[in-house]
Amino acid sequence: MYKELIINETEHETRVALLEDGTIVELFIDRGDDSNIAGNTYKGRVQRVLPGMQAAFVDIGLSQAAFIYVDDVVGNPGNEYEDMFVNKEEELLVDNAIETSLSFSKRRENNIEELLTEGQEILVQVAKSPIGSKGPRITTNISLPGRFLVLMPTVNHIGISRRIENENERTRLKDIVNEIRVDQSGYIVRTASEGITNDKLVKEMMFLDNMWKKLQKKNNTASAPHLLHKELNITLRAVRDLLTDEADKLIVDSYDAYNSILVFLDEFMPGLKESVELYEGQEPIFDAYNIDVDISRALKRKVWLKSGGYIVIDHTEALVAIDVNTGRYVGKHNFEETILKTNLEAVKEIAYQIRLRNLGGIIIIDFIDMEKVSDREKIYSALKEAFKKDKSKTNVLPLSDMGLVQMTRKRIRKPLKIMMCEPCFYCDGDGHLLSKQSICYNIYREILREARDMIGERFTLRVNPEIAELLHGEESKIILSLEKKLKKQIVIYPNHRFHIEEFDIFEILKSKHKIEP
Repeated sequence: MYKELIINETEHETRVALLEDGTIVELFIDRGDDSNIAGNTYKGRVQRVLPGMQAAFVDIGLSQAAFIYVDDVVGNPGNEYEDMFVNKEEELLVDNAIETSLSFSKRRENNIEELLTEGQEILVQVAKSPIGSKGPRITTNISLPGRFLVLMPTVNHIGISRRIENENERTRLKDIVNEIRVDQSGYIVRTASEGITNDKLVKEMMFLDNMWKKLQKKNNTASAPHLLHKELNITLRAVRDLLTDEADKLIVDSYDAYNSILVFLDEFMPGLKESVELYEGQEPIFDAYNIDVDISRALKRKVWLKSGGYIVIDHTEALVAIDVNTGRYVGKHNFEETILKTNLEAVKEIAYQIRLRNLGGIIIIDFIDMEKVSDREKIYSALKEAFKKDKSKTNVLPLSDMGLVQMTRKRIRKPLKIMMCEPCFYCDGDGHLLSKQSICYNIYREILREARDMIGERFTLRVNPEIAELLHGEESKIILSLEKKLKKQIVIYPNHRFHIEEFDIFEILKSKHKIEP
C-alpha cells in the first residue's frame, strides 16, 4: 500500500492528510489556537481538589481549567508501570505525542487530597486537548518524544515497540539503552530505532536529556501558570511520527514549511530528505489530490454506498449511533443476500468514516437484521479486520440478537465535525425546528394567556414572514377564532429579522391615532 502525506500550510491553518493509495484516511488540522495542545508542558497551580471525584482542577493559563485524575499524579504508589508497554502500541500520533499512562489499568492506593493541595504548583503535561466543554486532561507523568526514543523521566522502565518483532533486535536495543542511560529515567524505543547504530541512540538520548534539564530549569524559575515547553508544530510532528512508519512520501505546498522540514531532517533524519517534495502546481494541493471532496463527504450525516445503500451517522452527548440501510439497493437474487451484501459494504465504509472523522467513545452500529448466524459472524469478522489498520485502540463486541454492534474507540482528539463545524445558529444544534403549524398553535395559546391581563382594544402580532403567510392563509382559522373569542382585533406584522419560532404580542390601547408597533 502506497502512503503519502499531503500538507497544506497557510498563514492561519495547517492541514495534514494521510493518503493510502490516493484515498484520505486521516486528517489533522492545526489553527494555532488552544484546540491542539497535546504534548505541551506547563507549570500549573491547583485550583480545586475534588475528593468525591478523586481529581483536581489545575490552572495552566488557558480559558478552561485542566483536569487531572488521581492515577495521573506522580507519587501515587498505585501507579503500576511494570506491564505498561506489553499491550500498548508505542507509536505516537500526530495530535497525541504522549500516549503513555492514561489508558493503563491502575490500582489506586492514595487519595487525591493526600497528593495535591489547593494553591500547589505542579509540573504537568497535556495528555488530551480540550474537547467541547471539557478542559484539557493533564498528567504529571511527563514524556518527551524524539525520532527513535521517548524519554519518560518519571518512570524507571524501558519499553520496546511491539512493531519490532525480531527478538534479537529487541534485546539488542534494550541492552543499548540500559547501557547508555545515565540515570533511572524511562525510555520507549520506537519502531524507527530498528537497525540503527549505537551512536544515533546516544545522540538522541543526550538531546532528550538536555531538553528535560532545560524544562526543569524553567520550571524552577517560572511562576505558575506558565507554558514551559511547546510540542513541535503539526508539520514537524507529521515528519517525526509519520514520514517513515506511515508514509512513503511527503508533499507540501509551502516553501517556508518545505525549508523547515529539510532543516529538521538535516538534524535528525537526513536520509529522508529525498522523500520530501515541494508542490508548485497552480491548483490548490488538496484539490489536486481530490481531498476536499472526501472531507466534505465526511461532514455529512448520510453517506451513500456504491451499491445504493447508505449509512447514517448521528452524534449524541453519550455516544455515536450509526444506522445501515439498503436505500436504493434491491439486490439481484434473494433478500438475505441483499442484506448481507449491504452490511458487508457498510462495514468497510463505517471503519473508514470512523477513522477519518476521528469518532471516539461509545459507538453503536445498527446493521440490517440478519437471520443466519453465519451471516452475523461474517459481519463481525469483517468489522474486526477493518479496524486492524486503525492506530486508535478499538474494542468490538459481537452482534447482538437485534443486529447491534457495540464498540469503543479511544478518543484522542476532537472529531472532525466538532473541529470544522459549529452548532446551527438557527436551531442551536438541535437539528430540528418546530413545525410551522406547531408555531401557529403556540401563538394561539400564548395570546389566550396574555389576553387575561390585557385591556387594550386590539393586539398586534409580529412574526416571521413564513408564519405570517400561514396565519393569513391555511391557518387563518386560528386568528378568526381568537378574534371571536376575545372580541378584539388581531393585526399581523411580518418581520424578516425574526427566527421562524420567534413572535411578539403587543397590546394596543385605545387612541385617536393609529399606533404601529
